[in-house]
Amino acid sequence: MGDVLAGFHAVWEFESDSVLIRYERGIRTPKLFQALGERRIPLSAVEGVTLAPGKRGTVVLRLTPRPGADPLMEAADGQLKEGSDPYRLVLPAERETLAEYYADELKGLLTESGPAERHLVTAPEAPLQFKAYDGKASFDGTSVQFRWSWTGASSAKWKAGDQSFPVASLSGVEWRSPEIFDGHLRLVPRDAGSARSVQPDQDPASVVFGLGYGPVHESLPFAAAVLAAVRTRGPVAAVPAPARRDPADIAERIRHLGELHQAGLVTDEEFSSKKAELLAEL
Repeated sequence: MGDVLAGFHAVWEFESDSVLIRYERGIRTPKLFQALGERRIPLSAVEGVTLAPGKRGTVVLRLTPRPGADPLMEAADGQLKEGSDPYRLVLPAERETLAEYYADELKGLLTESGPAERHLVTAPEAPLQFKAYDGKASFDGTSVQFRWSWTGASSAKWKAGDQSFPVASLSGVEWRSPEIFDGHLRLVPRDAGSARSVQPDQDPASVVFGLGYGPVHESLPFAAAVLAAVRTRGPVAAVPAPARRDPADIAERIRHLGELHQAGLVTDEEFSSKKAELLAEL
């Protein structure tokens, strides 16, 4: 088709086998769109096209992705607000006839439907990171790291220590929007067993969001990138030896560990063992 259709916050470029979506930058543009930048949606990843009246004199052109075709939408699991749906293009009502033309053209090119056997839309690229309430999460493409915050992490997470999860050890990712009460990101190990019955704030395979932490535009692309890597699960590169920690950081962690010990939340044996681990990182 080779044509371009500009709407609010995004421009769609129609090609013979895909739609290239370029998201605008600006104060009013949803932060998720700005984080995504641009996305190419293969028509093989789309099973439907709709055109419907929008709010305040607009119309909405929307692609319906096939289940499992897009790691971002799979991770979101229906939790995105309407205004943050990356498959919607909002247009002035006077462009309805033009939007209807493109909708009909797209419908004629669609040949696939039902769940996709693999991801067809490219996931956000690593490295990615975000700050949660109880720690910092980072992903380098081969493993996920959780480094606990001494101000927010539970004693259970402090006892377990900072965590590293190779992609090959995971079977999935659970993302719960920070815009709901119990927002969190949980990694699902291949041998999870009953681990998912543990509350996220007590689970070393989870980070919790809380007010102002783990915003959608940071934590959702992160979850999608990890999920895509899990689904692909190629050979895992060797993890380099961890860098030496800042002595001041180690001292602060030992101090906090001592507070947990004095409060009776950590046994003498756990205190001695964890302190030795921290000192060994110097």
